[in-house]
Amino acid sequence: MYVLGIETSCDETAASVVGPSGVLSDVVYTQEIHAEYGGVVPELAGRAHADKIVSTVTTALTRAGIDRPDAVAATSGPGLIGAVLVGLCFGKAAAAGWGVPFIGVNHLEGHLLSALLEPNRPVFPFLSLVVSGGHTSLYLAEDVGAYRVLGETVDDAAGEAFDKVARMLELGYPGGPVVDRLAREGNPAAVDLPRPRPKVKPPKTPSGHRGTRPLDMSFSGLKTAVRSHISGLSRATDADLCASFQQAVVDVLVDRVQRAAQQTGVRHVTMAGGVAANSQLRAALSALDMEVCLPPKSRCTDNAAMIAHAGRLRLLRGERHGLDQGARAQWTPGDS
Repeated sequence: MYVLGIETSCDETAASVVGPSGVLSDVVYTQEIHAEYGGVVPELAGRAHADKIVSTVTTALTRAGIDRPDAVAATSGPGLIGAVLVGLCFGKAAAAGWGVPFIGVNHLEGHLLSALLEPNRPVFPFLSLVVSGGHTSLYLAEDVGAYRVLGETVDDAAGEAFDKVARMLELGYPGGPVVDRLAREGNPAAVDLPRPRPKVKPPKTPSGHRGTRPLDMSFSGLKTAVRSHISGLSRATDADLCASFQQAVVDVLVDRVQRAAQQTGVRHVTMAGGVAANSQLRAALSALDMEVCLPPKSRCTDNAAMIAHAGRLRLLRGERHGLDQGARAQWTPGDS
């Protein structure tokens, strides 16, 4: 089965074809218009998706060498609702026109299962750390569609914290790559920054959980500590501050993975999402005494190969969605 995947949840317009032998094509157009605003502007994102969706899908099909897929999978959430709707509506229209099955895919499930595309793919059950600008969650994946949230951030996502720190230092957007680059030149012990833990009774988390779990995370206090240091009398260099901040984020994330492994007894771990491209985080996870599978950096950020792949796994299990499938701004993997 050859599946066309479409992804438009945020600021990447992406299309891919995945078949029995793996990824046949993977086309990603990254919107650069948001850089001048220091973050993604939803209205501009939706318009850019509408402008690029046809050419992106056409290129993906051409590179895959097929005229018509056997099925279409499109992200139907979570994400910016206007952006999601562009790819979702296009995917449903294409499936109807071709007369092939359609399935809406959870964007986070796409990330979560993306490691299964790799040669050293993990086996169920495995731990999956999904870290991006909008999401930071640690899952126990027991099977396709069977996921348990072990911990998640109760405030800022890790990628969001990177972007905000970069904005404080006037380094530009997106912040993750430039902070990572500067951190390589700095001393991670130069600035004493906290490794915050959530308050005893935080507000409801993205997955709807109330109350604190041992593996939950918080990055808002770390961001505030960086701001306080910047406004202080003895200010470190940008390189040292980036290195110290990045070390704090990596320490928190690796700590949760290690404790999750101890809690569950699961030794296979994967990582996905934009922050999964961070060089220090990748090195720290790779150094763990565990079976670690890290997708290439190109497949950590938003892409359609993961959507086509997750959709294909669902389709092979006999799942289908009608053309009334709606877009969802929030959607926990595993929920119907």
